[in-house]
Amino acid sequence: MFFRMLYDEKLAQASYFLACQRTGEAIVVDPQRDVERYLALAAAKNFRIAGIAETHIHADFLSGARELAERTGARLYLSDEGDADWKYRWLDQKSTGGSYDCLLLHDGDSFRIGGIRFAALHTPGHTPEHLSFLVTDEGGGASEPMGILSGDFVFVGDVGRPDLLETAAGIQGAKEASAGLLYRSVQRFSTLSDFLQLWPAHGAGSACGKALGAVPQSTVGYEKRFNPAIALAGDQQRFIAEILHGQPEPPLYFARMKQLNRDGPPLLGRLPQPEHVRVNQVLEALEGNAVLLDTRPWQDFVAGHLKGALFAPLNTAFPTVAGSYVLPEQPIYLLVNRERLQEAVVDLIRIGLDNLAGYLTPEDLEGEVLSERLVQRLPSLPIEHMDPEVLPEDALLLDVRYASEYEAGHLPGARHLAHTRLLARLAELPRDRHLYVYCKTASRSAYASGLLQRLGYRVTHLFGGFDAWAAAGKPVEKGQPVTS
Repeated sequence: MFFRMLYDEKLAQASYFLACQRTGEAIVVDPQRDVERYLALAAAKNFRIAGIAETHIHADFLSGARELAERTGARLYLSDEGDADWKYRWLDQKSTGGSYDCLLLHDGDSFRIGGIRFAALHTPGHTPEHLSFLVTDEGGGASEPMGILSGDFVFVGDVGRPDLLETAAGIQGAKEASAGLLYRSVQRFSTLSDFLQLWPAHGAGSACGKALGAVPQSTVGYEKRFNPAIALAGDQQRFIAEILHGQPEPPLYFARMKQLNRDGPPLLGRLPQPEHVRVNQVLEALEGNAVLLDTRPWQDFVAGHLKGALFAPLNTAFPTVAGSYVLPEQPIYLLVNRERLQEAVVDLIRIGLDNLAGYLTPEDLEGEVLSERLVQRLPSLPIEHMDPEVLPEDALLLDVRYASEYEAGHLPGARHLAHTRLLARLAELPRDRHLYVYCKTASRSAYASGLLQRLGYRVTHLFGGFDAWAAAGKPVEKGQPVTS
């Protein structure tokens, strides 16, 4: 059996490519939308992609299952578990007419790709329809599974968060019931053989859990012994309380991904090719509904950026920032080094931001003589130098960390709004106040400050954040955020 994990560092997401070397048939599990990677691997190894499987309807990226089915004609293996609200709705919408070749799976069903057997286990909790797959290399002579493709059910050191139907998709009252389902799924996991390898769909940095480990793979036995959530499998009440507490606020785009992956991910065909445009074109577009993602370093952005630009460096937070601060209908311009243009494009299409109108390079900006009215600077102040007693009367401290961080300690009198949810909660921010924005250190507050300045707020970024404030021995309050 051929086995390969293809990992996206920015979304901390793993797709899996498995193939039977005897028959040359392959399957891709949980593919992302830029399917050329899977096609290239198949071609390089002389495999034919015969199957495409998903563990569940994803919330953190746009699925490539439909795209890959269009390109290969491979059979889809998808869940038919869960309630009516979370069934796949695009299976009869093939671009050439008719339906995709699809086998809908229930608990206990199995299928084969060459000599590899996949057995479906219904493991709800993270989502109602979630499946895991036990993998047995029967072509290699095995009679028992060697591993489990656990999707967003069990991770290394964590389990999939059960609150997203409520906190991301807006289904009120869903998280406690989902946590109860997850508890029962974890109990089932505890009956699996210890020797099974564990192949999860996410690693450290994913917003689909709160404490994922940085090691990409594990074993069932190891997770039984050392995974804190699995250790609670004997106490349902405590499990539900612990698993729901401290989950980070999900990025704003999660709700849209969930809906699109259920109803039909838009077909891509090929990667967008944004054209190199002039600065004046971008300035004109920014006067309308367009957005400019400025990927330059923070010191360059602070010193001067085009009015209306968003600070969005090409680091691991780029998809989260873009997905939480940009609406899909907005034309997107990029200020990016030419050699990283395709990287930015791929990051954006993976979260369904396809409306790429053009790009500038930093050299383009340096070559322009721009009037002061077209350039903004973002005030930035070391937080330990700030004295709340002498701030203007209209000052408002804004903590953009996660609620659990705020609860553990925050600046006295600070308002809380997580940076990933700002666009949804702007009504809670008074327009007549001067916002002093901080996070743990400086990153999340920098993203938030750029967004708020773009939206017309008066903003000062408090560099160094809560860590620098606390280290300087400044006063700290504790307690839950006050909701408006």
